[in-house]
Amino acid sequence: MSGHGDPVPMMARKGAALTGEAHVPGDKSISHRSLILGAMAVGETRITGLLEGQDVLDTAKAMRAFGAEVRRDGDGTWHVHGVGVGGFAEPDDVLDCGNSGTGVRLIMGAMATTPITVTFTGDASLRSRPMARVTDPLALFGCRSVGRAGGRLPMTLVGAAAPLPVRYTVPVPSAQVKSAVLLAGLNAPGQTVVIEAEATRDHTERMLAGFGAEITTEVTDEGRVITLTGQPELRPQTITVPRDPSSAAFPVCAALIAEGSDVLVPNIGLNPTRAGLFETLIEMGADLTYENLREEGGEPVADLRARYSPDMTGVEVPPARAASMIDEYPILSVVAANAAGPTVMRGVKELRVKESDRIAAMADGLRACGVEVEDGPDWWIVHGRGAGGVKGGATCATHLDHRIAMSFLCLGLSTQAPVGVDDGGPIATSFPIFEPLMRGLGAEIDRA
Repeated sequence: MSGHGDPVPMMARKGAALTGEAHVPGDKSISHRSLILGAMAVGETRITGLLEGQDVLDTAKAMRAFGAEVRRDGDGTWHVHGVGVGGFAEPDDVLDCGNSGTGVRLIMGAMATTPITVTFTGDASLRSRPMARVTDPLALFGCRSVGRAGGRLPMTLVGAAAPLPVRYTVPVPSAQVKSAVLLAGLNAPGQTVVIEAEATRDHTERMLAGFGAEITTEVTDEGRVITLTGQPELRPQTITVPRDPSSAAFPVCAALIAEGSDVLVPNIGLNPTRAGLFETLIEMGADLTYENLREEGGEPVADLRARYSPDMTGVEVPPARAASMIDEYPILSVVAANAAGPTVMRGVKELRVKESDRIAAMADGLRACGVEVEDGPDWWIVHGRGAGGVKGGATCATHLDHRIAMSFLCLGLSTQAPVGVDDGGPIATSFPIFEPLMRGLGAEIDRA
């Protein structure tokens, strides 16, 4: 079961070249944060370009449960009437965050310093994921939590009645953990400080500043030191959500490996803490160019043009780049399978605790398609077979993971025999228009 209804088996096969423009959805990370910060501001925040995947819709429902007014106009504009920092009401029922690790962890942070009790759950995949990495630092503020063995959902949090400011060093690179602590710090007196040894995506810091919070970042010997002054009155904003680089990765990478392809993906956010995949692809020899570079809402944006690249070679991805492309390693491994020689990926243990164990899921599926893969606790190596060299012919297990499903369907567009997935249902959590978008480019992707 997918957790979103009956399983949806799907199949992809090699066909005509992919051509045209791919208008991918809004950025998921910014969409979650827009709703949450809008709900914590005083007044109306207007959002256009919001990703309307199930993950983000679940966050919108959660904000309503906390007392914010959240509605959508017929033209796709979202309006959030916030309740202010510390103004969340106690929900009447359990909050179901579906498949979204980002949603649940950020929402936990946002309510952790308000004296309310909230019970969280999610689908089978989310209930298997560890939450202690967030609840441990939230406990420093005075927030209490109780859940299943291993710190798993369902879980109840009791927000701190008299929160304390926190100084916290993030033990592993995680924008979710950093963001949860910063959101909790909004309703704590004094200064909350977060230190990260490796830079992770910085949308939370940028957006907090945009909403009027007093927040600074400096690079020291300890790493990036982020200081937030608590108990501000956040100002409502008008937000245009850029298109999601993690979603753009799929049509971009499919174009690189599907013979004869030429695809333009407009208006993609190129925040430097998110663009590691594109940097890596260029190093591999991909014909990938940035057109119309510009800045929108404080974020760098460009149109990406991707063309079939039969002469790509494997590379060693610097471990320091992992935080800027952690969600893109599954689709990178698909490109690596179509490159010549090994692609080495290290420092990626976070992949073991995503919606699935993404290293194991991709390694198993690639092996079933005739690709040699080595893997360890925090590394893996894909031995590429060159352009057109992957046999395919397997049905790959997605483990309820949207990115695994989309990655194997993109692989099937280049393999000698079709590639199937056991369940494409979870794709709707992050990229609800994936199927029509890819078919519109010419991809032969069908529901089995």
